[in-house]
Amino acid sequence: MTDTSPYQPPRGAITPTTSTDYGEINLLSSQGRLGRVRYIGYSVGLGFLINVIAGLLGGAGAFLGSGGDWAGWAGGGAVIVLALAALVVSVMLVIQRLHDFDASGWWSVLVAVPFANLVLYLVLLIMPGTQGPNRFGNPPPPNTLGAIILALVLPLIFVVGIVAAIAIPAYQNYVHRAQTTGQHDSPLQR
Repeated sequence: MTDTSPYQPPRGAITPTTSTDYGEINLLSSQGRLGRVRYIGYSVGLGFLINVIAGLLGGAGAFLGSGGDWAGWAGGGAVIVLALAALVVSVMLVIQRLHDFDASGWWSVLVAVPFANLVLYLVLLIMPGTQGPNRFGNPPPPNTLGAIILALVLPLIFVVGIVAAIAIPAYQNYVHRAQTTGQHDSPLQR
């Protein structure tokens, strides 16, 4: 008799063989891949950074505004340089995100096309990345805590905005009703 049974479990390696090689993250390059969470986090972080710098430039322009026309021109030039730098970094993020699901970076041209850019952004947010290496390199490294927190800021802002849009008018309606009923019900308050 033999020891082999048709009901015996397989003896081969059944653990998944995943690659531990990760690509490098470089925000100022069109090479490499960028996952969904990092894309959202870096986009939110870039937006915050640009708004803070624009606010500082605006404050500095208002402070130096009495200095003459040169301050206005310098502030305007700084804002233009800031906007161009933000555009370049945003396009690089879009290209790397496209590379993550094995699409050509040339699709990033749709950023400049009205309505097509909305579809592109939805695709960038929804489409999962390719598992393992693809023609644009190794997969991006696992997400850091900072990238996850930055990515969660955007949905949190949406939820707080929706709650505020519902709660503020309801509270104003409540205050208005309380004031009108309070004036008509009590003759002692007149």
